[in-house]
Amino acid sequence: MNYQTFQPHSDLESLISCYWTLEVPAEPDAQRQRIIPDGCIEMAFILGDDIKRYTSDNEFILQPRAMVLGQTIEPFYIEPTGYVNTFAIRFYPYGFANFVTMPIKNLANKETPRELLFGEKKAKELERKIIEATDSEQRIEIVEKFLLDKLNNKTTIDHIVKTTIDALLAANGSASISTILKENLSKRRQLERNFKKQIGVSPKQLGKVIRLQTALKLLLNKKTESLTDVAYESEYFDQAHFIKDFKEFTGINPKKFLGNENMALSTLFYK
Repeated sequence: MNYQTFQPHSDLESLISCYWTLEVPAEPDAQRQRIIPDGCIEMAFILGDDIKRYTSDNEFILQPRAMVLGQTIEPFYIEPTGYVNTFAIRFYPYGFANFVTMPIKNLANKETPRELLFGEKKAKELERKIIEATDSEQRIEIVEKFLLDKLNNKTTIDHIVKTTIDALLAANGSASISTILKENLSKRRQLERNFKKQIGVSPKQLGKVIRLQTALKLLLNKKTESLTDVAYESEYFDQAHFIKDFKEFTGINPKKFLGNENMALSTLFYK
């Protein structure tokens, strides 16, 4: 697997985490890969062969070749049908809402074709330019021009939503909403409502995903061999709580995660 990341232009760095590319040669016995929620929204272009996304053990759909993958709160499987060549934009949790008018909650747990968000003409034109580009640098330049044209000078994200996400990221997902809001507890219902509309999931769900990311990085970078230490460093209440959340978002327990061939892609992303 050849996985690379690229940093966005300074005008977009507060909204975009990175651009990434993935190339994998065609393999006759390609394994399904389990994708773990990461709290981000991604816009992806499939430049190689089609990719299956399983909706059950034996049923699948072909992912749109130009799509937005909304917030996910449970793992899912994908499987390449041949050569993998993908170019994608990874937005921060509050980033993508600045470019569209559709409520972000409508994008959750599914792939949305880009023409439904930006109109068929503009979506097709962007897809054509991305396909015809000769390298990642050209594709980034094309996407950034498109996004900067879409970006309004006035942000569409409520200040309270962005402040909450920044606090969750700073605390690796362990801060409670009550602690973050402090004297603004009266705004909790407004926060919950706007969070789902603009981010796609609740503050609690996003916090759980962010905290799991911290634990995954500890496991993958082998900072510690003890699950108890991983739970402690990630600020879980105890090991049992850590294992419960881990299984909820990955489908397996932590000990089975490392070295699992179905987790190779997620491992690559999280390292």
